[in-house]
Amino acid sequence: MALSLQIRDVEAGYGAVRALHGVSIAVGSGETVALLGTNGNGKSTLMKCVMGMVRPTRGSVVLKIEDQTHDLTKLSTEEIVSLGVAMVPEGRRLFPKLTVEENLLLGAFRRQARGEISKNRAFCYEAFPVLAERRRQLAGSMSGGQQQMLAIARALMSAPKLLLVDEPSVGLAPILVSHTISKIQELKQRYGLTVLMAEQNFHQAIRIADRGYIIVHGEIVFEGRSVAELEQNELVRNYYLGTTA
Repeated sequence: MALSLQIRDVEAGYGAVRALHGVSIAVGSGETVALLGTNGNGKSTLMKCVMGMVRPTRGSVVLKIEDQTHDLTKLSTEEIVSLGVAMVPEGRRLFPKLTVEENLLLGAFRRQARGEISKNRAFCYEAFPVLAERRRQLAGSMSGGQQQMLAIARALMSAPKLLLVDEPSVGLAPILVSHTISKIQELKQRYGLTVLMAEQNFHQAIRIADRGYIIVHGEIVFEGRSVAELEQNELVRNYYLGTTA
């Protein structure tokens, strides 16, 4: 299914604090695009703009599916999810006093996903066997890595076309970060997803990204049309990859 996301000249913030300054990025069908930057530079705010959780004060967020165009700035979060957009939020945001299975079922409220609950749940348990083993365990009692798996699986329960992943490495040990990033790539290929991933761990993000953008203080300062371009960029080499030209 042909799908594209076009974000153009977006400005947004919280009250008098402006977090995004004329941000423009594009995500094409079947791509994994990385939005790279350290904490506090606007990555999460941009993701929330796509999901309708933060309203831009200027600019456009347009999702095109096949031959239909949708202005996401005019839709509610529920309507955006109904179009096939799902987000794995920073910090996972699970329901800690509900079980693994109950958290998964809450991810399947989208009308188009309700008839596929059994199929999608089986897929999630196949992708993350530990969730099947702990399906009756309270989410809040699981380890950080297991909770991240559950957050990803919950998003997949909505049968998304576009998956937003916000800071998947936060709070995880390095080996779990590597496993989580690899799993995102595996699921993207199996599901035929388009992925926009906000991440501060450059080494891990560029491992699965097709290309990416660098965001600093709410502005896109570099667009890498390939991973090689990102790795060769002076800003990335000096400040994020720990190398010099």
